[in-house]
Order: sequence, then C-alpha cells, then structure tokens
Amino acid sequence: MKMSDSLVIIPTYNEKENVVKMLETVMTLEPFFDVLIVDDGSPDGTADYVKSVATKFNGRIFILERKGKQGLGTAYIAGFKWALKKDYAYIFEMDCDFSHNPHDLIRLREECVGGADVVVGSRNVKGGGVVNWPLGRRLISRGASIYVNLVLWLGVRDSTAGFVAYKKDVLDAIDIDSVEFIGYAFQIEMKLRAKRKGFNIVEVPIIFRDRVLGTSKMSLNIFNEAFFGVLKMKIRLKNGH
Repeated sequence: MKMSDSLVIIPTYNEKENVVKMLETVMTLEPFFDVLIVDDGSPDGTADYVKSVATKFNGRIFILERKGKQGLGTAYIAGFKWALKKDYAYIFEMDCDFSHNPHDLIRLREECVGGADVVVGSRNVKGGGVVNWPLGRRLISRGASIYVNLVLWLGVRDSTAGFVAYKKDVLDAIDIDSVEFIGYAFQIEMKLRAKRKGFNIVEVPIIFRDRVLGTSKMSLNIFNEAFFGVLKMKIRLKNGH
C-alpha cells in the first residue's frame, strides 16, 4: 500500500553521482513523496544505487528499468502510466542532477492542492532565475519561451520547464499515448495539451542551478526538435488537431 498521494518521476541515465543524495533528500520531505526512477540502462550502475537506497525507505522508492536511451519524453510517459495505475493524485516530474531543488516539490504540491491543475516550476516569473549558466544559454532558454508563445500562444513564461506537477485528472485527459515529442518539445507539447483541454496552469518561481556532478544530456538534436516541433504543433492546431 502506498504511503503518499504524490509521486515524483525522475528519469536517469548515468546519475550515480546524484541519485543517492536526491532520493535521500526527497525522503526527508513532508508531506511524504514517493519516487519512481525511470532508468534507461545506465552503464554506470545508477539502478543498483537506487535499489540500495530503496531498501531503507519502506516501499517509497520504485524503479522502472529500460534498455538503452529512449528519450526523456518516453521515460515520463512510462512513469505517468505507472503513476495512473497506482492512482496517485499528484504526479511530478523533475531532474536528478539538483538543477531542480527537491524542497520546491512542497510548493508545487501546495499549488495543486489549492486548485491548480498543472504547476510549472518557472525560471521566468518574478522570484525565479538561473544560477551558474553562461549568458548564451540564458538567452537561448529565454528566447525559446518567447518563441513558443509567439507561435503557439501558450501563455506559459517557462514553456520548456521540466519541473512540473500534474493532477491525475490532467494526465487522464490528454491522451499521453499520442504525445509525439521526446526532448524539450515534449515539455512544450504537454503544457499545450493541458491548456487545450481547459486545465489551469500556474507558474511558481524556482531557482534553477546548473548541474555540478555528472554530464549534461543537452544536445543540438534536442534544440532542433524543440524549434521544429513548435512549428509542427502550430500546423496541427491550424488543421484542428
């Protein structure tokens, strides 16, 4: 029997430097959060580290092991399906590298409990920001959100944010099996689908810190998918899809 109504989904690939500390930190939070790690066959043994921590916390840490890197979006979709089967009320997505502060989960959950359907941990609202990012990356990130809103009229100031809380009803309603994109565009597509279904999206400020340990998964392909994916989403909207 699960102890919490809230599940945090954390995709991992070669995160042995971070995963133990991340799990132990989330386990200290109140109210309780369960955690599902979705590991894409990390060669560094991330899954074994997860299992070693899981034994300490009485059935609150779970792991889905997949073969090979299948993309961030597919990891979250697998996690969402798992969460829905287990009937969690609030489902969260976040990174393993401490770029997202796990203590902010509490504030995201409070907004959900208070009535928001989707809560975005936002770098681009008052009180939010980034730490340890070079100017070029800041400009790219801010420019991406401006571009998304110009093209899609999404109305979310941090559209590529990956620190997000969803109520169960949202994931039930947006047909997650048909979500197309797997990188940055995945985050945009999820928010767009939620908005088009009439769900309430709220942004709360967070400070995003660039990873200290481990290797970034960012690539040019991810940015290309986001840029062209937004245009593809616009075309679908024009065609009534």
